[in-house]
Amino acid sequence: MPGIEKLPIEETLEDSPQTRSLLGVFEEDTAAMSSYCSQLYQAMQRIYDAQNELSAATHLTSRLLKEYDKQRFPLGGDDEVMSSTLQQFAKVIDELSSCHAVLSTQLADAMMFPITQFKERDLKEILTLKEVFQISSDDHDVAINRYSRLSKKRDNDKLRAEAVEDVYTSRKKQHQTMMHYFCSLNTLQYKKKTALLEPLLGYMQAQISFFKLGSENLTQQWEEFLGTIGTSVQNVRREMEEGVGQMQETIQEMERSCDQLYAPCDPDPAHSPVCRNLTRKQGYLCIRNKTGLVSSSWERQYFFTQGGNLMQQGRGEVAGGLLTDLDNSSVMAVDCDDRRFCFQVTSFDGKKVVTLQSESRKDCEEWISTINNISKRIYLSENAEELAARVNQSALEAVTPSPSFQQRHESMRPGSKGRAGRASSISSVGSEASPALSVLSFDALVAPETPIQFDIISPVSEENSGQSKTAAQSGRRSNPFGESGDGTSEDSEDSILHQLYIVRFLGSMEVRTTESADVIPETMRQILAARAIHNIFRMTESHLLVTCDCLKLIDPQTQVTRLRFPLTSVFQCSSHQDNKRLFGFVLQSAGGRGGDSRAVCYIFESNNDGEKICDSVGLAKQIAFHSEMDRKAVEKRKEVDKAKEKQQEELSKQKQIEKDLEEQSRLIAASSRPANPPAADGQFLVLSNSQSEDSDAGEEGKKKGESEA
Repeated sequence: MPGIEKLPIEETLEDSPQTRSLLGVFEEDTAAMSSYCSQLYQAMQRIYDAQNELSAATHLTSRLLKEYDKQRFPLGGDDEVMSSTLQQFAKVIDELSSCHAVLSTQLADAMMFPITQFKERDLKEILTLKEVFQISSDDHDVAINRYSRLSKKRDNDKLRAEAVEDVYTSRKKQHQTMMHYFCSLNTLQYKKKTALLEPLLGYMQAQISFFKLGSENLTQQWEEFLGTIGTSVQNVRREMEEGVGQMQETIQEMERSCDQLYAPCDPDPAHSPVCRNLTRKQGYLCIRNKTGLVSSSWERQYFFTQGGNLMQQGRGEVAGGLLTDLDNSSVMAVDCDDRRFCFQVTSFDGKKVVTLQSESRKDCEEWISTINNISKRIYLSENAEELAARVNQSALEAVTPSPSFQQRHESMRPGSKGRAGRASSISSVGSEASPALSVLSFDALVAPETPIQFDIISPVSEENSGQSKTAAQSGRRSNPFGESGDGTSEDSEDSILHQLYIVRFLGSMEVRTTESADVIPETMRQILAARAIHNIFRMTESHLLVTCDCLKLIDPQTQVTRLRFPLTSVFQCSSHQDNKRLFGFVLQSAGGRGGDSRAVCYIFESNNDGEKICDSVGLAKQIAFHSEMDRKAVEKRKEVDKAKEKQQEELSKQKQIEKDLEEQSRLIAASSRPANPPAADGQFLVLSNSQSEDSDAGEEGKKKGESEA
């Protein structure tokens, strides 16, 4: 190695500019060495961290290979050859993990420790000595300046002694510090060589030791094992290439043969005619889902028939779910406003209707034929396709008309035997009438000849005509919806309960009874069916105000009361069993011309739960009932108090009569005494006149008392 430059320690006391200049060069070298050492330390730290990460990753790999037998793979989980091979690999990798752990320990001791010591101890010691030397040099300069400013004329021994002492102390401190600083800088010139070589030496020795340890562990046995595994991998790769080639040929053949099936439109009927003999079918269809009363959305799902059921399955689902029962069902092609190639499946009881859309007309006709064959239970026979061919020989389109609700009810009447016979001929064998409809007749609930009102019409419009005339004669402004302005304000202010709901009017119709619990559900079904048949989508939105006196339908824009139903005329209120947003109530109103009362059922749709509105109406009726009972009790109490007051008045009158009678008897007794001594004529006459007047008054009072008694 070439010679090492040193700072002259002998010249520290002189502290010449040449020495300071040389010191600056050493300080620059120290700063450059500190920067380079920091970079080298970071690089070696990355090596050490990477080795630790490699050791941990190798250990994790070995552990995962050992846990291969515990995994539950859907495919190929019972391959014993693969399991044993992975166990042997886990053993080898576990040994390598141990070697990597030893290498990490050696790198920490032989590489990271020397460079860390040089960086944290030696370089920091140089920086500390540099700061101390700078402070002592500044103190020496201050002491020299003070000593130089001593006055020549005014010689003060004390000040001179203190200045001399300061110069002595500061110069000694500077000299000692400078010597130690120079010594450390000279020592650093040796240490920087060892600090760079020792970590590299330790790194290489650790790597050599790691490779030796690996060569000892990987014996000839492992080499043979690895060779066998390599041969197996090559065989598997060769089989994979052959399989990929076969799959590519299959893909090319499928592309040539299925070119016509890519188009969603109907293919050429000559090449692909409609098959009407199917009893099983599957494929993607679009189903209409109702999002509101009149709004709907379409969703594409996979549908397939399973026996007599139509199943649907989402793309991410494992198994399909039942959509509807196809036995004795009806199917027909329908025209939708927004979609083509649609058909409709109706269950045997008419309660469930499903609208589906296919991709082409051929697919639509095949689905209709398949569902029609299943509804006739052809799939239960041994030769299902032959039987379906014979049944559909004369039919070009397998469309079964769906009878309306009215036809189903008329078919159960005694006078409609012919129609019932025709309806039974359309349906398959095994269909039976619903027991609920046989027990409760449709005519017993809803008047069939009454039209359905889809707009809000006041039930007291005929009565209000007379009221409007009376109000016009009296000069009082009347409400065109059947109530006066004063009554509305009084009801809204005096009522205890005020609950407001947003509702939409669906329709109303006259019913025959108010007591049956099936009136409201039957009316709902009739009104919804009529709206669907006549394509009525418009609904009148109102605010339903529930109070203790009445139910009000208020216009949300003008705040005008459209309808007012007295709470006493509302007999029942209930919601739909399945769709809780639908609710209705039965109202008993007076007839217009005949004077007889009639029952009307009103059906609404709400934004929230209809049961809450029904509970609110029930609560209002209870509050009204208790209020009426309290009012009657107060009136009865007032009548009792009035009777008591009247009795007290009678008793006071009786006492007054008795008092008058006593006064009269006293006057009569006084008049019957002997005559007074003779006196003047004037006086005698006056006395007799007064007595006669008293007697007359007593008689009149007596007669009056007797008459009053």
